[in-house]
Amino acid sequence: MREPQVRLVRLADGVQVPCLGQGTWHMGEDPTRRDSEIDSLRTGIALGMTLIDTAEMYGDGASETLVGEAIQGLREQVTLVTKVLPSHAGRREVAAACEASLRRLGVQRIDVLLLHWRGSTPLAETVEAFEKLRAEGLIGAWGVSNFDVDDLEELAEIAPLGHCVTNQVLFNLGYRGIEFDLLPACAHAGMPIMAYSPVGQGGAMLRTPALVAVSARHGCTPAQAALAWTLRIPGVLAIPKAGSVAHVRENAEAAAIALTEEDLDELDRAFPPPRSKRPLAML
Repeated sequence: MREPQVRLVRLADGVQVPCLGQGTWHMGEDPTRRDSEIDSLRTGIALGMTLIDTAEMYGDGASETLVGEAIQGLREQVTLVTKVLPSHAGRREVAAACEASLRRLGVQRIDVLLLHWRGSTPLAETVEAFEKLRAEGLIGAWGVSNFDVDDLEELAEIAPLGHCVTNQVLFNLGYRGIEFDLLPACAHAGMPIMAYSPVGQGGAMLRTPALVAVSARHGCTPAQAALAWTLRIPGVLAIPKAGSVAHVRENAEAAAIALTEEDLDELDRAFPPPRSKRPLAML
């Protein structure tokens, strides 16, 4: 196995995290897979994938509970990211949601708390609640998820630069819309993108001849090549999910793959970059 070389990405507040983390969507929901999923998370931590992303929504808290069990004895090595639902974005609701997440995770502090997506609660109220949690030491930082450029512009009028540390959005070869405006805007603000579903949903994208050809040249899987494509961008970190030790090792190996200009040109022809503004894609 290639030794993973997981470079670091600087969040907007200056904290450094690995560019390759671990997602947990749909994890913790099947009791028969619990041991395998815990082993995969612990293996990922050992391989340097120490950023773990979860959410109160995932399995109605089951994912957070699983993560809490997986990081027992390893808390100091891990950057914990979780997300609050827009229905819990009010002052009191944010506090209650944070407390519930802390209980499920079995920790005293969440490293980064994200607003999962925008709802009807005014952003100013959510930011005030996040800042209060940060002042109380219950979270280390906060960020957002599924925010487009106009959302971030509105947020910038409310929160000082550097207070929103990341924006988690859908980004992979099949969904490149953010490259037109959102990715440059976040880079200008010093705010990295946290890419979810960085290898897609395992469908047609991974069977595309161009991606198959690129992976063959590097002796890797199409999923690894797709992940390497995402990881090559300095202001992007990725959080692929892996429910088994073999899968998490496969993800980790992608960090060592250096795509060539030939590779990138071939992938651009198969998955053209955006030439105009596109609506922000979400899963």
